[in-house]
This record gives sequence, structure tokens and C-alpha cells, in this order.
Amino acid sequence: MTAEELQSLIATGLACDHLEVEGDGRHWSAVIVSGEFEGKRLIQRHQRVYATLGARMHTDEVHALSMKTFTPAEWATQPH
Repeated sequence: MTAEELQSLIATGLACDHLEVEGDGRHWSAVIVSGEFEGKRLIQRHQRVYATLGARMHTDEVHALSMKTFTPAEWATQPH
């Protein structure tokens, strides 16, 4: 899997205002900004992203995914 493919999978299942994905084919990191994270705790945000990947997380197609998740308001306060 490429970073572009993983990014597309996430973007297809989750409305993202901003999405960055990097990795080596097994270990990935992502910065995800979505209005769907409003009012959700960190674990709920991560579960929402994992839901977009479905079986790929269970079949080891995506071995590890480190995430930084933000609402649009939180993202606006981040230095970038």
C-alpha cells in the first residue's frame, strides 16, 4: 500500500478538512482534521479512523497507524 492509497481510503470514509499520510508501507503516521471529531474523545476519533480502514487493520495490510487527530478549531490553533 502507498501513502496515496491509504490517504484515499481515509478520505473516502471520513470527511477531512486536512489529511497528511506518511510511512514506509507498513508503519504509517497521519495528521487528520475533521469536523466529525467535534465532541469526541481521542479514542473515539481513532476508532472512527480505524473504521474507515476496516479489514485492512485486521489483515495486517496496515500494520501500524500513528495518528494526530484535530477538529478544525483545534487545527487552527496549531503551528503549521
